[in-house]
Amino acid sequence: MNAKSSVRPVGASPRPWLRSLVTLAITLVLLSPILVVFWLALRPPMAWQQTGPTLGTFWYVLTQTEVLRWLTNSFLVSAISTVAAVAVAAPAGYVLSRGKGRATSAFSLFIFVLQSLPAVAFIIPLFIMFAKIGLADTLSGVSIVYVASSIAVGCWMMTAYFDSLPITLEEAAWIDGASVFGGFVRIILPNSLPGILSTALFTFLSSWNDYIVASVFLRSERAFTMPIGLQTFFQQNLADWGPVMACAVIMLAPPVILFAVLNRYFSIGGIGGSLAGR
Repeated sequence: MNAKSSVRPVGASPRPWLRSLVTLAITLVLLSPILVVFWLALRPPMAWQQTGPTLGTFWYVLTQTEVLRWLTNSFLVSAISTVAAVAVAAPAGYVLSRGKGRATSAFSLFIFVLQSLPAVAFIIPLFIMFAKIGLADTLSGVSIVYVASSIAVGCWMMTAYFDSLPITLEEAAWIDGASVFGGFVRIILPNSLPGILSTALFTFLSSWNDYIVASVFLRSERAFTMPIGLQTFFQQNLADWGPVMACAVIMLAPPVILFAVLNRYFSIGGIGGSLAGR
C-alpha cells in the first residue's frame, strides 16, 4: 500500500515548490525597476532638511510645482488624440477589411508606407508649418500630430479585428433591411469593443508617454505635458530624484487605472451569441 502511494504519476512535477520559487524570483526581477521607482519616490526633496522616506514628496510635487497642470495637459491631448484616432480608424479599418479592389489595396499599401516611416522625419517640417499658422507651442498642434501618427497603426489594428468577425453578421442585418452604414454602427461596432479598446489604449499610451514630439512643439511651461515637465527637475549636474520619481508614479497611475477599469471588456464572447440561431 505504501509502495503504491509513493509512485508519482507520469509527467507530474517532482518539486512543485521549486517551480513556484523560480516564478517568484523571475517576477521580483521584472518588477524590481518599478519597486525602485516607488522607493525613490519616497525620498524628500533636496530643499528639505528631512532625511528618510516620506510621503510628503507627493504633496510637494502636487502643491509646489506645475504637476497638476502638466497632468491635465497630458490627459487632454491624450483623450483628444484617442477619440479622433478611433473615430477615423474604425470606419477605415472596416473598409479595408471588407472592401475588395485595387483602390483598397493601394490604400492599404499607402497606410503601410506611412506606418513604416519614423515620426522623427516629419517633426521639423511639421513644426515649421505649424509655426506659420500659429499651432506651434499649443496643445492643439501636438494633438494633431498625435492623431496623424496613430491613425496608420489604428487602421491596421481595427482591420485585423474586423477580419476576425464573420461577414454573416452584416448579411443578417442587411436582410433585415439595414443599410451598410447601419449594419456597421448597430452590429459591427458593438461586437468590436475589444478591438476598439485595444486601439484606444495604444493611442492613449503613445500620446501619454511621448517625449520627442512634445519637446519640439512645446516651449512654454504652461503647455508642458508630463514627460516634458519632468525635465524641469533636472539641473545641470544633479537631479532631484525624489520629486522626479514621485512624478513618475503619478504619471504611471492614470494608465494603470484606465486599464484596470477597461480590462473586463476585453472579451469576444459576445460574437458567438450574435450568431446563435443563424
